[in-house]
Amino acid sequence: MRRRTFLKTSVATATVAAAGRLPAFDLHTQQPKLGKAEHCVMIWLGGGMAQIDTFDPKELGDAKAQKAGSYYQAIETTVPGVQVCEHLKETARMMDQVTALRTVHHDVVDEHAAATNRMHTGRPITGTVQYPSLGSMVAHERGAVNEGVPAYMVIGYPNLTRGPGFLGQSAGFVYLTDVKSGPAGLARPTEIDARRQARRKNLLNSVRSAGKERFGNDQLFSEYDGAIGESLRLASPDFMKVFDLAKEKDTLRNKYGEGLGQRLLLTRRLFESGVRFVEVSHNMNFRNGTGWDTHNDGQLNQHLLIQELDVALTTLMRDLESKKMLDKTLIVINSEFGRPAQFDSGGGRGHHSKCFSMVLAGGGLNHVGAYGTSDELAMKPVDKPVSVPDAFATILAGLQIDPTKNLYDGDRPVPITDQGQAIDALF
Repeated sequence: MRRRTFLKTSVATATVAAAGRLPAFDLHTQQPKLGKAEHCVMIWLGGGMAQIDTFDPKELGDAKAQKAGSYYQAIETTVPGVQVCEHLKETARMMDQVTALRTVHHDVVDEHAAATNRMHTGRPITGTVQYPSLGSMVAHERGAVNEGVPAYMVIGYPNLTRGPGFLGQSAGFVYLTDVKSGPAGLARPTEIDARRQARRKNLLNSVRSAGKERFGNDQLFSEYDGAIGESLRLASPDFMKVFDLAKEKDTLRNKYGEGLGQRLLLTRRLFESGVRFVEVSHNMNFRNGTGWDTHNDGQLNQHLLIQELDVALTTLMRDLESKKMLDKTLIVINSEFGRPAQFDSGGGRGHHSKCFSMVLAGGGLNHVGAYGTSDELAMKPVDKPVSVPDAFATILAGLQIDPTKNLYDGDRPVPITDQGQAIDALF
């Protein structure tokens, strides 16, 4: 900026400030492009998906000989020049509706808790601010599609990184760990009949009314009382029917497979009911003994996880497509970090956050199969690096949320991403 321009701007700012108002500075020169997705499922591969063994294959290595490289053969996909590992056969056939972001990176220490927080909130842990998760951001900005259902659900174990942070409980999640029983605490126990339930509800209403009289102006009480009211609404028979997977045809249920597949089938039903965002954990049953944290022997059976992901992901995509929902549903495959090309002493892989893959599918994006190029060992970005804020901005934009806007921690404005910019080529 020229000195004269700077002085003029400074004087103008001081004048406006003296009048009691400040100008809004926009660091982005143009309005970001927005997508058309209405729903989002984030498939969480807790432990760290090895990019070099899945969506960014390289030359074969040898664990026994300690030769760095991929563990599996690579296969071609429907997108010319884009390969994936041999255990992603079904995904390879649908790669024209998928984009693997191959150059995602962050600078968080390669430790699960810190990296998990980074890949849920898009930010490092700083000071006393508890930043909201991606799911909570979406819930806060767009709410549920229909009344009577939560905006945000987690099929997996709850933790702080999945939570609403400073946005408060209205942007929180409802969770379940068992697709057969539905969310914990919402289903009525079999030993409690309708009459007994009604008495309990009347007692609870009395307690809530007394609480409102005593603590009506207390924010924490208001949030707690609101959560109780939401739970009562969600416990209605209409919403609980969503969790009855027996209503689906056996042929479709079998196509999805067990474990992850059944969780994704339930996710589609949740979207049909009006839920906006669902996070689904893959590694709940540790199918290969270690989940995606493939140190030592976990590497030997990593293919079981990849094959399960392949079947469940593509069945969900085809199912959504048959119901004309795929373009309205953004699918995200996320993990706290990747794995290095080198093998550890036990034949597995360590942790690596400097270059790894996130995957986007559906959502009406302009998919390109793969975005960004890593080096010969998938360890460093070579072309088109994607920061975590950029990835988050892309997801938010895909869900019709302006990635340049501010959230508010009380009166304090907080940018919704940490200076992220959506990947223009995907819109």
